[in-house]
Amino acid sequence: MAIAIDFGTSNTVIARWNPVTSTAETLNIPGLSIQQSLNPPLIPSLVYVEDASQSKVLVGQQVRDRGLDLGSEPRFFRSFKRGIGADIQGFLPELDGQAITFEQVGQWFISQVIEQLAPQSGGLDSLVLTVPVDSFESYRHWLGKVCSTLPVEQVRMLDEPTAAALGYGLVDQEILLVIDFGGGTLDLSLVRLDKSVQATQKPVGFLLKWGNKSLAEDSKQKVKTARVLAKAGQNLGGTDIDSWLVDYFAQTQGMAVTPLTTRLAERVKIQLSSQSKANEVYFDDENFESYELELDRDTLENILKQNSFFERLDNSMTQLLQQGRRQGIEVTDISAVLLVGGTSQLPAVQTWVKQYFDQEKIRCERPFEAIAQGALQITQGIEIKDFLYHSYGIRYWNRRHQRHSWHPIIKTGQPYPMTQAVELFLGASVENQPSIELILGELGTETGGTEVYFDGDRLITRRLDSGETSVKPLNDTDGARSIAQLTPPGFPGLDRIKVMFVVDEQRFLRVTVEDLLTNETLVENQLVAQLN
Repeated sequence: MAIAIDFGTSNTVIARWNPVTSTAETLNIPGLSIQQSLNPPLIPSLVYVEDASQSKVLVGQQVRDRGLDLGSEPRFFRSFKRGIGADIQGFLPELDGQAITFEQVGQWFISQVIEQLAPQSGGLDSLVLTVPVDSFESYRHWLGKVCSTLPVEQVRMLDEPTAAALGYGLVDQEILLVIDFGGGTLDLSLVRLDKSVQATQKPVGFLLKWGNKSLAEDSKQKVKTARVLAKAGQNLGGTDIDSWLVDYFAQTQGMAVTPLTTRLAERVKIQLSSQSKANEVYFDDENFESYELELDRDTLENILKQNSFFERLDNSMTQLLQQGRRQGIEVTDISAVLLVGGTSQLPAVQTWVKQYFDQEKIRCERPFEAIAQGALQITQGIEIKDFLYHSYGIRYWNRRHQRHSWHPIIKTGQPYPMTQAVELFLGASVENQPSIELILGELGTETGGTEVYFDGDRLITRRLDSGETSVKPLNDTDGARSIAQLTPPGFPGLDRIKVMFVVDEQRFLRVTVEDLLTNETLVENQLVAQLN
């Protein structure tokens, strides 16, 4: 059975491929999924830890059914996806003698979903997991580790915007813009679909785990191809809006900031997607207090403006369209705009999109299912061609500012596999230098970063406009920095080695090093890291 999981910050969607009807269908998992009539089955991305030492947890709707999400219990976790791979300011609790991390909570969640899904699906042989386009490599490495423990033979990974483009089924269109706006991230992706390409290799995504089976037998079939032309993304989503609403009600009504008021604020926000005014009333029978939250769309829009919401949206859209123009693609060339994710259902967001595109181009009828169902396409003969989202560079000493800086060697937008290597010439900096070290890093935004921190029991993200590049070092550990041993030792003044970088078809960064003095190859096609 082929399964796809769209692991979201607020909700998770699971789809399976029905071989009888040759279509994707969204699964309802009893006990985990929300029982609702208006929307497809959604699993709340919630975890309650009953016993950390034995990995005994409750997930999804189980948590809400028992009311475990309404208190300030440190065993309850929500929005934990945002903390995976991020530098967190604040403290996570120690439970049952175990140190807790967001990575551990995320693993518990996915493992529990898979465990309860397997009997229902008759066993899993193929799994596709979707990831945010703006995820750093640490998130992908975490996902790989999680998959290594799952009872599934084949596991692939696909970025969420590309999956959404496939999920809307617009294969007769050439250029699509996917706006994926969920609980934790905003991802924009310009995608070109081409169904006429004759595949010369097996369908891909990004393989995380592979059993003994091979797709070689499928290599001659005609497959549809999705090529990502431009990407932009940031940590901004529905959970931020919930926090802003809680702060608004705290200021205007003196309400306490608690998980309960956050839940009520979320309900008010969701109501405003389908009606102009919203109201939520809740009576707490423990302290005999009544909570009443009222909000209309105009007030919500003002709250969004006060938090620079639309300014941040404009920045991402401008970045994406500029990337497109560098490839000769104008706004008029975009044939359809696909909206996915719960936050994309807000009228204020849809109005913002209409400032850029004509109404007839905008599609928003499949906000929750498009990603999971689209991800299943790569199990049915879809080849995904992609490019690197982040830049990668080397660390050097900036004499002018008297500090380390980063010089890009592989820039954002580089297609892979690379057909031509990036060359770098290096020399010794001191007399009798025995080796040359090089620290490589994954470069994030150059205009600031995103700070993730705690405000009470809320996980908050905040934009940092420091003007400095955020970096995730790839090889800054003992033994990994040295790329060349010099025999004889090096001396300043001359280039001593030539370093050649390439990215292969599986997004591995590889390095070859040649000694210019001895004409020897010191390192050949050595793996450095998996890139994003």
